[in-house]
Amino acid sequence: MITLPGLLDTEAIRKDFPILDRVLHDGKKLVYLDNAATSQTPRQVIDVLSEYYEQHNANVHRGVHVLAEEATALYEGARDKVAAFINAPSRNEVIFTKNASESLNLVANMLGWADEPYRVDSDTEVVITEMEHHSNIVPWQLLSQRTGAKLKWFGLTDDGRLDLSNIEEVITEKTKIVSFTLVSNIMGTVNPVEAIVRRAQDVGALVLIDASQAAPHMVLDVQALQADFVAFTGHKMCGPTGIGVLWGRQELLEDLPPFLGGGEMIETVSMHSSTYAPAPHKFEAGTPPIAQAVGLGAAVDYLSSIGMDKIAQHEHALTEYAVKRLLEVPDLRIIGPATAEDRGAAISFTLGDIHPHDVGQVLDEQGIAVRVGHHCARPVCLRYGIPATTRASFYLYSTPAEVDALVDGLEHVRNFFG
Repeated sequence: MITLPGLLDTEAIRKDFPILDRVLHDGKKLVYLDNAATSQTPRQVIDVLSEYYEQHNANVHRGVHVLAEEATALYEGARDKVAAFINAPSRNEVIFTKNASESLNLVANMLGWADEPYRVDSDTEVVITEMEHHSNIVPWQLLSQRTGAKLKWFGLTDDGRLDLSNIEEVITEKTKIVSFTLVSNIMGTVNPVEAIVRRAQDVGALVLIDASQAAPHMVLDVQALQADFVAFTGHKMCGPTGIGVLWGRQELLEDLPPFLGGGEMIETVSMHSSTYAPAPHKFEAGTPPIAQAVGLGAAVDYLSSIGMDKIAQHEHALTEYAVKRLLEVPDLRIIGPATAEDRGAAISFTLGDIHPHDVGQVLDEQGIAVRVGHHCARPVCLRYGIPATTRASFYLYSTPAEVDALVDGLEHVRNFFG
């Protein structure tokens, strides 16, 4: 049994995740290495979700009966937990959405409808990067098409880093917002937040950080990031699907217009006009994802009980081992940083001229779950001249033995295809 410095007690942690005991094809035990797409859910979160539906299920806020008051307390309690988890100055800065994609779209649409000084129009620029998930590309393309704003982006270096050599030409006095990922979902690259934020602040631009691949894996402190908005999602951090978060600075949320209209986000409504509730409810139209938020609160409790700093140390040690082992595989090429420094726990690679879909299928027959394709980051694949990649991604319950199983599985793939 391989032990590495900094690893968590994965034997104990894995007992919290019933699905990890699944036995798949021909008696092969599940090796789950698709955590960048969706993490697994611990029993502690499953139990909270079951209890909510069994004991407390009701719509939130305006109800005065017992169940409505209990559901409201649980829902708003989850907001408190998330605010503490990300070190938000105020609970009212935490907006619940259905996923990070909705959070990113929310900001893009707010800026398209905003008054000065936040409005994005034909005289302004929007800046993103070439390594973004499609969810942080398409909303800005739509906004630019609708408003006439110029869309600009940072390119990539050969080793999978952002090329900031022209930062003063990309982020200019016309830039209204810079939106970028903290950790790449395809390459695992951890981006230099401080340099980008500093330049954006120098020209008066807003900053939106996509933390979908960061919130599950490291300490996320929105005050330390000094961004204006931070988006992430629950299903990658041991929570249920259908729940995301947008954090925004209080003064911005007060000034910016809502994205969706409906119940709960209003203060008064007449047939002629409406006024809006204060944030966060101003941005949470209709019945919210109540049970999902409660589940996210339970996931935050679970991760906090282990410690995000310890989870980060575990993943760093495991990723360092995984990079070393993968580079031993003949014909394997890592797409992105080929060291464990300044990278997250997602590793994408190609294997000779074997198509990643074939790699993934053969690995699946051995019980090994990886992700194949563009990973919703097709511009990265175009940049490096590849049709797709195979991606293995790790989490707090991942082990060196699973890395070894992956490497053995890749050798089987090579033999299978000759």
